[in-house]
Amino acid sequence: MKKLLSNVKKLLKYCFSSKYRFLINSSRFGCKKLDDETFIKKKYKFSIGKSLDLENPKTYNEKLQWLKLYDRKPLYTTLVDKYKVREWVAEKIGEEHLIPLLGVWDNVNDIDFDSLPNEFVLKCNHNSGLGMCICKDKAKLDVEKVKSNLQKGLNQDYYLSGREWPYKDVPRKIIAEKFMVDESGYELKDYKFFCFNGKVKLLFVAKDRNKIGEETKFDFFNEKFEHLPFTNGHPNSEPPYVKPENFEEMKRLAEILSAKIPQVRVDFYNINGKIYFGEMTFFHWSGFVPFDPEEWDMILGDYIKLPII
Repeated sequence: MKKLLSNVKKLLKYCFSSKYRFLINSSRFGCKKLDDETFIKKKYKFSIGKSLDLENPKTYNEKLQWLKLYDRKPLYTTLVDKYKVREWVAEKIGEEHLIPLLGVWDNVNDIDFDSLPNEFVLKCNHNSGLGMCICKDKAKLDVEKVKSNLQKGLNQDYYLSGREWPYKDVPRKIIAEKFMVDESGYELKDYKFFCFNGKVKLLFVAKDRNKIGEETKFDFFNEKFEHLPFTNGHPNSEPPYVKPENFEEMKRLAEILSAKIPQVRVDFYNINGKIYFGEMTFFHWSGFVPFDPEEWDMILGDYIKLPII
């Protein structure tokens, strides 16, 4: 009954709130008729609550929108492609930092499930999780459901929802990777480094993403791994905050991968003392999630130096 009432409330809100309706439609369908700048200005206004200043952007979220429109280097399309980026990362920091690849396919019907081990991860190379399958026991796998979900992922035009242009021309594929766990045995902590022209200024650690009944936690730290007093999208976890022994090495690798790029987030997994590359993200939360307190939006914005053209 609670779920039904919640769905009814959402439906009514969708019908009577143009702001809510736009945010839902933009996330699901991308509002194809709007050009990038118009779309970005409208979504920024509804998400952040302020008008977007592209002439004199100051905050982090504003500058991300500017970069979407005006910093369009072809390399970025390779770097957001979860398949093609592997070769680039191997050349920069070594293939020992790549999670083992088990297979790659263009079509869901081509996936060779028989050749996959008992545990594995299937995901699309061009989006942010839609269609992903984390398999821990192949004997219990509903293959047809997995294929259906992956097809939904392949069909997603991830560029449209936030106009993150690097995703627009990524050739869509399905990749299989080795299933990895850290010392906890049930999840991987993400170490996500915010880099500005090859220098790490801060990071956040994501945890509790796979705990049933637990909300994901984000904890932000400066480059010395000192906890920072703000939230962005998810609440903080409880201390103590344990600095990884190989923290400085993760920083070093992040700075190699982010060299000569105005702003990019480099994500790593730290698994039993070994560092594995996760992904590169050019637009954290697509620049549409506010900081609390708001002053941190300005503090992070100061790290991005514009113009870069």
